[in-house]
Amino acid sequence: MKKLFFLILISTISFRLIAQDKIPYMTKSLSGESVKSTEVETSGGSISVTGVNSAAETKVEVYVWSNRGRDDLSKEEIEKRLQQYDLSVTVSNNKLTAIAKPKHREMDWDKGLSISFKVFVLKNVSTDLSTSGGSISLTNLTGDQKFRTSGGSLHVDNLGGKVNGRTSGGSIHVENSRDDIDLETSGGSIDARNCNGNIQLNTSGGSLSLKDLKGNIRAATSGGSVNGRNISGELITETSGGGIHLSDLACSLDASTSAGSIDIEMKELGKYIKVSNSGGSIDLKIPKGKGVDLDLSGGRIKTDQLGNFDGKIEDDSLYGKLNGGGVPVRVRSSSGRISLAFN
Repeated sequence: MKKLFFLILISTISFRLIAQDKIPYMTKSLSGESVKSTEVETSGGSISVTGVNSAAETKVEVYVWSNRGRDDLSKEEIEKRLQQYDLSVTVSNNKLTAIAKPKHREMDWDKGLSISFKVFVLKNVSTDLSTSGGSISLTNLTGDQKFRTSGGSLHVDNLGGKVNGRTSGGSIHVENSRDDIDLETSGGSIDARNCNGNIQLNTSGGSLSLKDLKGNIRAATSGGSVNGRNISGELITETSGGGIHLSDLACSLDASTSAGSIDIEMKELGKYIKVSNSGGSIDLKIPKGKGVDLDLSGGRIKTDQLGNFDGKIEDDSLYGKLNGGGVPVRVRSSSGRISLAFN
């Protein structure tokens, strides 16, 4: 009986969430406006901006629910509570401005509101977005995008241009985007897929997942692991505490960790390879038959049979030219095993 009641309760809550998401408190059409930039600010709700193909589809939707959760509030109760907020949606000089914030800091937060915006504009519109706690989502836009949240997640899909996003604690998901991408979180994980250009990703504590990336890529975490696949161009990645696992690489590479193991498989060589760690093992696989300058040292070294090698091999170091030399391959481990193999 308790299980049945729980299922009914969850179904009821889900229905309320869906219903509230589908029915905005207020909608403002932008079809008669020329919007080139967008500024959105809210104190606690989420923000989403979506690029559309036609001016007839442009609009702003405002969603309002209780600050204590998405419990049902009557329209009368919402309007009463909204008297304690500045809420406006305006267009002036080709700029859309949507603002929701409390009028007074000393207001009763138990009776506060969470106010979210869903914005639909033409694709070539720049944005400046901020929220104190909700998530931010941007889809199908080109131009300059600047956005920040104090605690929510960031979702980026199909953006082009200059993309700059910050969150103080949420996760980041970016895909199908290009040009100039700079995203940072103070504690969440980062998942980047199918992107190209100048890409900079930073997290102070979460893991990094990098798939199908091309360009100049900088990805760092202070504590999580790094996992990547199918990357070309240049990849510089580091972690202060997790392992690094990369495969199907065709790039210049600089990978380092202070504590975990490293496992790397290259399908093509770039201009250089630099790999280092302070405590775990290192497994590196590179294409066979290529000219490389090998410089390996630190831990016990294990390697496939080296043909056409001119250099010096010892238990904890290997230095010399393979197949006449060429791409520099530098590997350092403080105490773990180093394994070099060829595919």
